Amino acid sequence: MASPCPTIETERLLLRPFRDSDLEAYTAVLTTDEVRASLSLPDDIGPDEAWAQMAVFLGQWELRGTGQWALEEKTTGAFVGRAGLHNPVRHGWPGTEVGWTLHPDHWGKGYATEAGARSRDYAFEELEMDRLFSLIQPHNDRSAAVARRLGFELTDTRIIEFFPSAPHGVWELSRDAWQRDQLG
Repeated sequence: MASPCPTIETERLLLRPFRDSDLEAYTAVLTTDEVRASLSLPDDIGPDEAWAQMAVFLGQWELRGTGQWALEEKTTGAFVGRAGLHNPVRHGWPGTEVGWTLHPDHWGKGYATEAGARSRDYAFEELEMDRLFSLIQPHNDRSAAVARRLGFELTDTRIIEFFPSAPHGVWELSRDAWQRDQLG
């Protein structure tokens, strides 16, 4: 059965649909101390939650035409993490989010920026979206730096209803700003 999630490439990454065989590697991403801290995930997160997230991402591609991709290094086939376009049905959610979560072994290589840029461009070019968002907790300096490199600007900091224990920075990028940046 074909997935509505397209497979696309960047210079170094394959952005592809999640597979059942990704469960162990994706669980390993979510259970690292660094990822749990940056996303404020519970200490007991495990395979059940990882599998549920993978299912949500695939289901979102089916229902909304957006979702997260599994990231794979083209040269090694290694699972790197996830990135893409997240647009859940949640009260107070601002719209389609460009997001990324990588295993710390792959931090500092530019993969989040590379996958985030391809996700952003896919949203504006293929899906013809007018505005994108990224929700980032204020203590997550690495993700804020990626958002800045992608052209996003911090426009608000607020409590997001589904995550009431901590504020999130709301970063935004309009199609017009993206187009101006593309022109130079």
